[in-house]
Amino acid sequence: MSYDKIVTITRQYGSGGHDIGMALAKKLSVPFYDKELISIAAKESGVSPEIFERVDEKATNSLLYSLSVGLYNYGSSFSSVGDMPVNDRLYILQHQIIRQLAEKENFVVVGRCADYILKDNPRLVRIFICADIDSRVKRAVERQDIDPARAKQAVIKADKSRANYYSFYSGKKWGQPDNYDLCINSTNLTTEQAVDIITSYLDVCGYDKK
Repeated sequence: MSYDKIVTITRQYGSGGHDIGMALAKKLSVPFYDKELISIAAKESGVSPEIFERVDEKATNSLLYSLSVGLYNYGSSFSSVGDMPVNDRLYILQHQIIRQLAEKENFVVVGRCADYILKDNPRLVRIFICADIDSRVKRAVERQDIDPARAKQAVIKADKSRANYYSFYSGKKWGQPDNYDLCINSTNLTTEQAVDIITSYLDVCGYDKK
């Protein structure tokens, strides 16, 4: 099953957005991008993946926000961002990579302001995944092997970081429903059920299958 669409997944921390995105890509038989974008950006720029990993989806206090409106001026030249703070370099590199990928293929991508970067692409479908705090804390406990109190702090901190990142680079409010085509509360859903909801949405909206 495949559609002529690019699906962006924005997700609360611990909501299962990564797993849902990966399973969706598999069902649609298209590439999946999350941390893979860091590897691509590192390869293209010559920067260590570990350096990019530390600043991934974290905003900086630079002047990039004032430049973001004109990001298209960077074109496809990866060397044009060499003198910027590493946060901004990664954002711009991922911005360029996502746009380049969108020119040649359909895919599912998680985070990284992809919904904003591709906002003018007619093939874009924007999904937001949320869940209640208890289920997200439980997932954090299981994945990070930390106590619930620390896990709750980690969840809240991660959501705040993602909201700041999204607002900084897009000028929009992260998680605001009208920024998305479909919002899913995954609290009582399995990964497979969430994927079924998304594909049902694609069907109901009449998106063409390839």
